[in-house]
Amino acid sequence: MMALVRFIVWWLLKLRYRIQVRGLEDVRRRGRRGILFLPNHPALIDPVIMMALLGRHFAPRALADQRQVDRFLIRTLARRSGVRTIPDLDLAGRAGADDVREMLQESIKGLGQGENLLLYPAGRIYRSYMEDLRGASAVETVLAQLPDVRVVLVRTRGLWGSGFGRASGRPPQVGRTLLRGLLGRLSGGMFFAPRRRVQIEFFEPDDLPRQAGRNQINRYLEQFYNQQAQHNTFVPYSIWRGRSSRLLPEPPVFAAAGDASGVPPSTREIVEEELRELSGKSRISDGDLLGSQLGLDSLARTELGVLLESQFGFKVAADGLVSVADVLLAACGQGVGGERQVAPPPGRWFTARRGPGQDSPAGLPAGDTLNEVFLAQYALGPNRPLLADQIGGVRSFRQVMTGVLALQGSLAKLPGQRLGIMLPAGVAATVSYLAALFAGKTPVMVNWTAGPRNLRHGLEELQVRSVLTARALTNRLGADGLDLSGIQDRLVFLEDLAGGFNWRQKLRAAVRARWGWRGLALAAAHDPAVILFTSGSENLPKAVPLTHANILANLRDVLAAVKLYPTDILLGLLPPFHAFGLTVGTVLPLVSGMRVAYWPNPNDAAGLAGAVEAYRTTLLVGAPTFLAGIVRAARRGQLDSLRLIVSGAEACPPRLYQALADACPRAVVLEGYGVTECSPIVTLNDEQDPYPGAIGRPLPSLACLVVDPQTMQPCPPGEPGLLLVSGPSVFGGYLNWQGPSPFAELIGRRWYNTGDLVSADQTGLLRFHGRLKRFAKLGGEMISLPAIEAVLAEAFENRDAPHFPAFIRQIESSAARDEKWGASLFSRDEKWGASLFSDEPVFAVVAHPPEGGELVLFSAIDLTREQANAAIRQAGLSPLHQVRRVVRLERLPLLGSGKVDYRALRPD
Repeated sequence: MMALVRFIVWWLLKLRYRIQVRGLEDVRRRGRRGILFLPNHPALIDPVIMMALLGRHFAPRALADQRQVDRFLIRTLARRSGVRTIPDLDLAGRAGADDVREMLQESIKGLGQGENLLLYPAGRIYRSYMEDLRGASAVETVLAQLPDVRVVLVRTRGLWGSGFGRASGRPPQVGRTLLRGLLGRLSGGMFFAPRRRVQIEFFEPDDLPRQAGRNQINRYLEQFYNQQAQHNTFVPYSIWRGRSSRLLPEPPVFAAAGDASGVPPSTREIVEEELRELSGKSRISDGDLLGSQLGLDSLARTELGVLLESQFGFKVAADGLVSVADVLLAACGQGVGGERQVAPPPGRWFTARRGPGQDSPAGLPAGDTLNEVFLAQYALGPNRPLLADQIGGVRSFRQVMTGVLALQGSLAKLPGQRLGIMLPAGVAATVSYLAALFAGKTPVMVNWTAGPRNLRHGLEELQVRSVLTARALTNRLGADGLDLSGIQDRLVFLEDLAGGFNWRQKLRAAVRARWGWRGLALAAAHDPAVILFTSGSENLPKAVPLTHANILANLRDVLAAVKLYPTDILLGLLPPFHAFGLTVGTVLPLVSGMRVAYWPNPNDAAGLAGAVEAYRTTLLVGAPTFLAGIVRAARRGQLDSLRLIVSGAEACPPRLYQALADACPRAVVLEGYGVTECSPIVTLNDEQDPYPGAIGRPLPSLACLVVDPQTMQPCPPGEPGLLLVSGPSVFGGYLNWQGPSPFAELIGRRWYNTGDLVSADQTGLLRFHGRLKRFAKLGGEMISLPAIEAVLAEAFENRDAPHFPAFIRQIESSAARDEKWGASLFSRDEKWGASLFSDEPVFAVVAHPPEGGELVLFSAIDLTREQANAAIRQAGLSPLHQVRRVVRLERLPLLGSGKVDYRALRPD
């Protein structure tokens, strides 16, 4: 069977390529077992050529990128050919690096037992017309364990410029290249279209420096691969575009990020210590190349990426780290873009909804539950593309329905009425949420960033017996140090459920999705529609139940306040355990028909910028932390498709407004305000007349009241007070809550007490002033703790700190100083000459004890009490604002949202 497949593949390859092979017969005459084949890697098509060429006589096992192999038909052929898959290190992190090492050891063992191994030394396709092995270590590792193994070098020329390579400067688009090739064959006659000349040479060297060390081995291989290297050559696909090939410009080469001389010494010390440990070199300089000079391979770069994320909070594409300067600047938040690969979606993703009303704003069909509204939206066009991510690809309404119908029965059998869902933003999370609703379960969105104690506490309080998750996520969390042992017995893996479906079940789900889906209308929809948890920054997280009516009311309000269209595409970056991620990123597409492209890690700035470009998203929603990262990592033009950006959760700094305007000039930036208990959006700026620095006006069905925190009497216009909210999107109360009621009865109706301080002008426009709990009443005066943090940030912006925020808030009045977000400022460091926003706080001020007492400053830099108080006095704050104690920390404790975990701060 495989012989027939190889024959067909080879025949298809010869339709496009004129392949000349040299030296293979000599290799075969010397024997056919225990050979290490080491080819260069100009394009994604050359492994197919190699396997077809070598399969008959050598049947080699190969190591391949799981993401590249996991394609239609290719995955089956790869499995039958004995291909061993390894994860994408940028996505899998440290856990992926361990998997790569394990798979390499398995391959070495097989090679020692007589298997043939096809191993690409670079581990990635060309970035330029010459092979660059950098610090690749795989060959050194094999030769160290099998010093006498037969080694055959393979040099392929002629593929640089192919659509399967990166000669265009972008990741290859496999589907588009295949389609273009097929159309070219058909249009020009199957056997008459131009063919690309490919030369493949096999050479078994006698002088390979097997035991000379990594650098010498790699230099030897590079010299062999790069002999007479061919430049970027375009070969037409059709005779109608000519028969002659031509040279094209070479793609730009990713360069070092810049001058790292201004990196703070403390940051430099941490980074250089890690580099010394990884490289074994005692002296490190900024210009050292990580590969050729320090000998760091992709696995070591992954370790660096983990360090940067864990120590400094910045997600970095490991492939973008070229020099020591790159690492140093990435640790400060600059140069985090790298070469993040985002596979583009197929053309059907860009097929807009056709027919009457496509130019009209999106709306929700009639219905009282999410189930009903989804089914009504489904009936409008099952073939419309709806969801997309890098793992599941593009999913239409019908494919989503098929997934729901396949999962529904399995989820219904799980014990308990409440079902935990612990998944990142993505197709799997959205389908799982919808399937849980149709299975009659109440989804409980599990926040893994809350820590094992809070996570276990929430599940036990709600008696959640099963948590739906993915093994890839739990492996990653385990590698990052999160202890899941306390809930291990509750975990139900999607991979196991999907693996248990036989072909009859899959066929039945597909048939029902086409003809029998209306039966889902009989499935009872239970309230609440979801249970979320508060952040727990100041106490244990509280369980927030939101009903179908709550969420639908909020979404109908949003669509009435902002014009969104069926042609819009949303970038879903917030996790579904986040209220905004659930309502907007998960539910809104299902009930409105708007497309959403997911990216699972909101801290992966380079990946998010690439996703905006690849999916051509028009809507971007997130906290300033994430928006700043995207702007910082984006290349020129990557964000051009955006037309609307919504910022919430924290204040949007003026400099971020400017950075967004520079990066995506077509986009309108709106600030809003929301809380989980209100489903979550409460206020939003007017798209036609946005007011920077304000959080907008209440949504149409909501009423807001600003009252004095002490007397609970309405405040006059312009005076800060406590925000109360009433309306159909407000929840009914916390579950299993023994504390004080979150509601107040005033002027004949019940109001939710947000605990936040705002002011309203005479037109109803609201400004945010801070969290009431982040105020201390000293000497009869309300003291804003974030205002103190902002003053300290301004005064010490040039101090030596790993993430010192240099963004300065304008303090215009005591009301303007009552900022909530002083602990999560962003920076623009002028010495870099570009926007540079820091994601991590440096200062936190708490009152101890909470009711009055003294002010305690927690600082991530060396700062004395006298220095801090001098800055406070100079800023014009009263003596009551002065701190009484300073506690030095290496790093402030953070929640998964990036906010300071004030509950974890203890002065003693």
